[in-house]
Amino acid sequence: MSFERTPRSLGSALRDAVAPLAPKTPLARVQAVWADAVGERIAAEAVPVAERDGVVTVACRSASWAQQLDLLADETLAKVRDRVPEGTVAELRFRVDGESF
Repeated sequence: MSFERTPRSLGSALRDAVAPLAPKTPLARVQAVWADAVGERIAAEAVPVAERDGVVTVACRSASWAQQLDLLADETLAKVRDRVPEGTVAELRFRVDGESF
């Protein structure tokens, strides 16, 4: 008995293989996409550190970064929401916490 299989793309095979390893908590999901969503420069200065009821707290290296990111919160939130399942993030809050780095 012979089976013919249609070849799958490598990307499709990898997605299927990695899917069970996907982050399970909302915070882990945001952390997994953070650098891609905000860019390496911002990711070097601010990191998601907590989540409660859809509100993600982002620790910033300095007050100036926290202030700037607060001004860009709507834009940043939209970028993050594009990369995580619907309903994962309702709001981003930025605070100063240089020890999180």
